[in-house]
Amino acid sequence: MKHIHHPLLMLLLLVSNICHAYEFIYGDDSRTGTLFAKDPIVVFHGGRYLMYYSIPPHNSRDWEGWNIGIAASEDLKHWQRIGEITPQAEYEAKGLCAPGAIVRNDTIHLFYQTYGGGRTDAICHAWSTDGLTFVRDTTNPIFRPTGSWNCGRAIDAEVVAYKGKYFLYFATRDPQFERQLLGVATAPLGTDFRRSDWTLALDAPILQPELPWEGKCIEGATVIEHKKKLYMFYAADYNNCPQQIGLAMSKDGIHWTRCSDEPFLRNGLSSEWNESESGHPCIYRDRQGQTHLFYQGNNTHGKHWLLTSVPLKWTKKGPQIIYPALPSLPDGGRGALVIDADAPD
Repeated sequence: MKHIHHPLLMLLLLVSNICHAYEFIYGDDSRTGTLFAKDPIVVFHGGRYLMYYSIPPHNSRDWEGWNIGIAASEDLKHWQRIGEITPQAEYEAKGLCAPGAIVRNDTIHLFYQTYGGGRTDAICHAWSTDGLTFVRDTTNPIFRPTGSWNCGRAIDAEVVAYKGKYFLYFATRDPQFERQLLGVATAPLGTDFRRSDWTLALDAPILQPELPWEGKCIEGATVIEHKKKLYMFYAADYNNCPQQIGLAMSKDGIHWTRCSDEPFLRNGLSSEWNESESGHPCIYRDRQGQTHLFYQGNNTHGKHWLLTSVPLKWTKKGPQIIYPALPSLPDGGRGALVIDADAPD
């Protein structure tokens, strides 16, 4: 991790309000010399918080694909890079990234995607008792969708326990490989997450791009339960188009209703650190019960990527972002526009 004195971070802070509105800023320059971290997921394990995220290939290794970085924190604000997950099996040789994770019985279960296979990319599973070394599932890849509505690809896994079963949310594309869609599979609570336990819960998309700001893509779903309902934060539109974060709600984990026709969290204004996008979210409730929305952003159209988070509060209408008092910008703006959720009953 590079702290606030890193020249690039200093520049970003000078031209944005990140130090006023966000809980931290994190970038990983271990691979390319440029701060680059995407697709965060956070768990608590072994007395500390662990964040898994996507990292790019080394500049000098043309054969290398995307991998997974690991950072640790005591307080969710100060993060230190502690390791990475690299390919072990042939099916992940081209790359592995975009992790999802849960903790069950002191074991971290990681759900990640293969990368570089196009239509053949699929969801894989591995587990760890130390958070650093992972044992691969012998049935990998554990899931890819069937049906005429999709291309057979599965990426961006999110697993959550709800109403007596596990739900696996994933992104796929239409048969033409143009539009990114969300789907869901389920497995029994007693599962060891092997391939044979997962069943497609709906032979159709559960959410697909419909609104203008969603472009041709909905991906990166992250889900949290609140008062017996599930709330899904999702990434809308492809990277840097810009990607923004939307919100939907469900009472059964399968059928979803948008909470607003506007983004829950937009990309930043011109010259702000997240001008190009605010994307690929991770929703997380900490040990004290505080909910945090982690996400990625950049203002270079993808030449670098940073991670951050904002705290949320829960109201009768659903989640809302807690912003400290923000200083007005020279043009009268106040940073990223946030639309409060108006969750349907």
